Amino acid sequence: MSKVTETVEQLVTPIVDELNLELVDIEYVKEGKDWFLRVFIDKETGVDIEECGMVSERLSEKLDAEDPIPYNYFLEVSSPGAERPLKKDSDFIKAVGKNVYIKTYEPIDGEKTFEGVLTQFDGETVTVEVKIKTRKKNIEIPYEKVAIARLAVVF
Repeated sequence: MSKVTETVEQLVTPIVDELNLELVDIEYVKEGKDWFLRVFIDKETGVDIEECGMVSERLSEKLDAEDPIPYNYFLEVSSPGAERPLKKDSDFIKAVGKNVYIKTYEPIDGEKTFEGVLTQFDGETVTVEVKIKTRKKNIEIPYEKVAIARLAVVF
């Protein structure tokens, strides 16, 4: 399945670049009996439905011409939403000062999930300020141990 996402990334990147958008993520997943190809795009001010539609139309044409996916699937192009995933170094850099949720491959200080403010990212270490009852503590997480990271909405 990663071959599909790699191929789709090659096809969609020129489209999003031309429209001054950012490619956030690509998912190719089976849900029930149906396959879904999801492409998440964004920009500083957020994307609107017209931009999602333009990317969807152009990508659909390229996918029809190349035909890289062996199964019938549903193509969805959308914004990553408020809890956008952090996948690339640049995502972490932009997220400094924001609330994040991070899950690690193995425990750090006895925990595998952390939610707090991303205070620093240097390419090797992600530093998150977490609140434990009434005090704040900085947790340093080795970047290679991050399994999942996303922005977190705080209510």
